[in-house]
Amino acid sequence: MTTLTSLCNAEQSLLLIVDMQSRLSAVMPEADAQMVLDNCKNLMHAAGILNIPVLLTEQYPKGLGPTDSRLTERLPERCRILEKTGFSCCASKSFNQALADSHCSQVILAGQESHVCVLQTAMSLLHQGLQVFVVEDAVCSRKAGHKYYALQRMQQQGAIISNYESVLFEWLKDASHPAFKSIAKMVR
Repeated sequence: MTTLTSLCNAEQSLLLIVDMQSRLSAVMPEADAQMVLDNCKNLMHAAGILNIPVLLTEQYPKGLGPTDSRLTERLPERCRILEKTGFSCCASKSFNQALADSHCSQVILAGQESHVCVLQTAMSLLHQGLQVFVVEDAVCSRKAGHKYYALQRMQQQGAIISNYESVLFEWLKDASHPAFKSIAKMVR
Protein backbone atom coordinates (compact mmCIF):
# COMPACT_ATOMS: atom_id res chain seq x y z
CA MET A 1 0.00 0.00 0.00
CA THR A 2 1.20 3.51 -0.79
CA THR A 3 1.82 6.22 1.79
CA LEU A 4 -1.32 8.26 2.37
CA THR A 5 -1.34 12.05 2.07
CA SER A 6 -4.04 14.60 2.62
CA LEU A 7 -4.35 15.22 -1.15
CA CYS A 8 -6.00 13.07 -3.79
CA ASN A 9 -3.52 11.24 -5.98
CA ALA A 10 -4.64 9.99 -9.39
CA GLU A 11 -2.33 6.97 -9.17
CA GLN A 12 -3.88 5.88 -5.85
CA SER A 13 -7.52 6.92 -6.43
CA LEU A 14 -10.67 5.00 -7.15
CA LEU A 15 -13.83 6.99 -7.84
CA LEU A 16 -16.91 5.48 -6.20
CA ILE A 17 -20.32 6.82 -7.21
CA VAL A 18 -23.04 5.48 -4.95
CA ASP A 19 -26.63 4.85 -6.03
CA MET A 20 -27.18 7.61 -8.59
CA GLN A 21 -30.48 6.12 -9.69
CA SER A 22 -33.21 8.30 -11.20
CA ARG A 23 -35.93 7.12 -8.83
CA LEU A 24 -33.78 8.01 -5.85
CA SER A 25 -32.72 11.36 -7.36
CA ALA A 26 -36.39 12.23 -7.88
CA VAL A 27 -36.95 12.50 -4.10
CA MET A 28 -33.96 14.79 -3.55
CA PRO A 29 -34.28 18.59 -3.59
CA GLU A 30 -34.20 19.42 -7.32
CA ALA A 31 -31.25 21.84 -7.21
CA ASP A 32 -29.20 19.44 -5.07
CA ALA A 33 -29.96 16.50 -7.35
CA GLN A 34 -28.88 18.48 -10.43
CA MET A 35 -25.66 19.69 -8.76
CA VAL A 36 -24.75 16.17 -7.67
CA LEU A 37 -25.49 14.75 -11.12
CA ASP A 38 -23.40 17.45 -12.85
CA ASN A 39 -20.49 17.04 -10.45
CA CYS A 40 -20.58 13.24 -10.67
CA LYS A 41 -20.50 13.53 -14.47
CA ASN A 42 -17.44 15.80 -14.26
CA LEU A 43 -15.69 13.46 -11.84
CA MET A 44 -16.41 10.47 -14.07
CA HIS A 45 -15.27 12.28 -17.20
CA ALA A 46 -12.01 13.35 -15.54
CA ALA A 47 -11.48 9.85 -14.16
CA GLY A 48 -11.85 8.51 -17.68
CA ILE A 49 -9.31 10.97 -19.06
CA LEU A 50 -6.85 10.16 -16.25
CA ASN A 51 -7.43 6.37 -16.37
CA ILE A 52 -8.73 6.29 -12.79
CA PRO A 53 -10.93 3.28 -12.00
CA VAL A 54 -14.62 4.03 -11.42
CA LEU A 55 -17.18 1.94 -9.57
CA LEU A 56 -20.89 2.75 -9.76
CA THR A 57 -23.25 1.05 -7.35
CA GLU A 58 -26.98 0.53 -7.69
CA GLN A 59 -29.10 0.03 -4.59
CA TYR A 60 -31.68 -2.67 -5.25
CA PRO A 61 -32.08 -1.84 -8.97
CA LYS A 62 -35.17 -4.08 -9.27
CA GLY A 63 -37.00 -1.56 -7.09
CA LEU A 64 -35.10 1.69 -7.67
CA GLY A 65 -34.17 1.20 -11.30
CA PRO A 66 -30.78 1.57 -12.99
CA THR A 67 -28.21 4.34 -12.70
CA ASP A 68 -29.37 7.60 -14.28
CA SER A 69 -28.81 7.35 -18.03
CA ARG A 70 -27.17 10.81 -18.04
CA LEU A 71 -24.30 9.18 -16.11
CA THR A 72 -24.16 5.91 -18.01
CA GLU A 73 -24.31 7.32 -21.52
CA ARG A 74 -20.54 7.90 -21.53
CA LEU A 75 -19.00 5.54 -19.00
CA PRO A 76 -15.22 5.58 -18.69
CA GLU A 77 -13.44 2.48 -19.97
CA ARG A 78 -12.38 1.49 -16.44
CA CYS A 79 -15.91 1.58 -14.98
CA ARG A 80 -17.95 -1.20 -13.42
CA ILE A 81 -21.57 -1.08 -12.30
CA LEU A 82 -22.31 -3.21 -9.26
CA GLU A 83 -25.68 -4.10 -7.75
CA LYS A 84 -26.15 -4.17 -4.00
CA THR A 85 -28.82 -4.46 -1.36
CA GLY A 86 -26.73 -3.58 1.69
CA PHE A 87 -26.55 0.10 2.52
CA SER A 88 -22.75 0.00 2.77
CA CYS A 89 -21.14 -0.85 -0.56
CA CYS A 90 -18.76 -2.99 1.49
CA ALA A 91 -21.62 -5.40 2.24
CA SER A 92 -21.35 -6.56 -1.39
CA LYS A 93 -18.83 -9.29 -2.25
CA SER A 94 -18.56 -8.05 -5.85
CA PHE A 95 -17.80 -4.53 -4.61
CA ASN A 96 -15.13 -5.77 -2.21
CA GLN A 97 -13.53 -7.80 -4.98
CA ALA A 98 -13.54 -4.86 -7.40
CA LEU A 99 -12.06 -2.63 -4.69
CA ALA A 100 -9.31 -5.16 -3.93
CA ASP A 101 -8.58 -5.64 -7.64
CA SER A 102 -8.06 -1.88 -8.03
CA HIS A 103 -5.13 -1.83 -5.55
CA CYS A 104 -6.15 1.76 -4.71
CA SER A 105 -5.58 3.26 -1.29
CA GLN A 106 -7.82 6.31 -1.79
CA VAL A 107 -11.56 6.22 -2.43
CA ILE A 108 -13.18 9.37 -3.79
CA LEU A 109 -16.81 9.04 -2.67
CA ALA A 110 -19.86 10.66 -4.29
CA GLY A 111 -23.56 9.84 -4.63
CA GLN A 112 -26.72 9.57 -2.58
CA GLU A 113 -27.89 9.50 0.17
CA SER A 114 -25.23 11.13 2.34
CA HIS A 115 -26.62 9.92 5.66
CA VAL A 116 -27.32 6.31 4.62
CA CYS A 117 -25.34 4.57 1.87
CA VAL A 118 -22.57 7.17 1.55
CA LEU A 119 -22.05 7.35 5.31
CA GLN A 120 -22.10 3.59 5.89
CA THR A 121 -19.74 3.03 2.97
CA ALA A 122 -17.32 5.70 4.20
CA MET A 123 -17.28 4.19 7.69
CA SER A 124 -16.62 0.70 6.30
CA LEU A 125 -13.83 1.93 4.02
CA LEU A 126 -12.18 3.85 6.86
CA HIS A 127 -12.39 0.72 9.02
CA GLN A 128 -10.48 -1.12 6.28
CA GLY A 129 -7.68 1.45 6.51
CA LEU A 130 -8.43 3.22 3.24
CA GLN A 131 -8.27 6.96 2.82
CA VAL A 132 -11.73 8.35 2.05
CA PHE A 133 -12.44 11.68 0.36
CA VAL A 134 -16.13 12.62 0.46
CA VAL A 135 -16.98 15.10 -2.29
CA GLU A 136 -19.42 17.39 -0.48
CA ASP A 137 -20.84 18.96 -3.63
CA ALA A 138 -21.33 15.53 -5.22
CA VAL A 139 -23.40 14.01 -2.38
CA CYS A 140 -26.93 14.78 -1.24
CA SER A 141 -29.75 13.73 1.04
CA ARG A 142 -33.46 14.45 1.02
CA LYS A 143 -32.95 16.83 3.95
CA ALA A 144 -30.09 19.32 4.22
CA GLY A 145 -29.59 18.56 7.91
CA HIS A 146 -29.09 14.88 7.19
CA LYS A 147 -26.29 15.71 4.74
CA TYR A 148 -24.71 18.23 7.11
CA TYR A 149 -24.53 15.87 10.07
CA ALA A 150 -23.47 12.92 7.94
CA LEU A 151 -20.51 14.95 6.60
CA GLN A 152 -19.61 15.97 10.16
CA ARG A 153 -19.78 12.40 11.36
CA MET A 154 -17.65 11.08 8.47
CA GLN A 155 -15.07 13.81 9.06
CA GLN A 156 -14.93 13.02 12.78
CA GLN A 157 -14.11 9.41 11.87
CA GLY A 158 -11.26 10.44 9.56
CA ALA A 159 -12.81 11.06 6.13
CA ILE A 160 -11.53 14.10 4.27
CA ILE A 161 -14.35 16.37 3.12
CA SER A 162 -13.53 17.96 -0.22
CA ASN A 163 -15.26 19.31 -3.33
CA TYR A 164 -15.17 18.21 -6.95
CA GLU A 165 -12.92 21.07 -8.15
CA SER A 166 -10.32 20.29 -5.49
CA VAL A 167 -10.37 16.62 -6.46
CA LEU A 168 -9.89 17.43 -10.15
CA PHE A 169 -6.94 19.75 -9.55
CA GLU A 170 -5.35 17.42 -6.98
CA TRP A 171 -5.53 14.63 -9.56
CA LEU A 172 -3.79 16.93 -12.09
CA LYS A 173 -1.18 18.28 -9.61
CA ASP A 174 0.19 20.78 -12.15
CA ALA A 175 -1.03 23.04 -14.96
CA SER A 176 1.55 21.38 -17.20
CA HIS A 177 -0.36 18.07 -17.03
CA PRO A 178 -1.38 16.99 -20.56
CA ALA A 179 -5.05 16.77 -19.50
CA PHE A 180 -5.11 20.17 -17.78
CA LYS A 181 -6.97 22.07 -20.51
CA SER A 182 -9.71 19.49 -21.00
CA ILE A 183 -10.28 19.06 -17.26
CA ALA A 184 -10.06 22.77 -16.45
CA LYS A 185 -12.98 23.35 -18.86
CA MET A 186 -15.19 21.37 -16.48
CA VAL A 187 -14.98 24.04 -13.78
CA ARG A 188 -15.86 27.05 -15.93
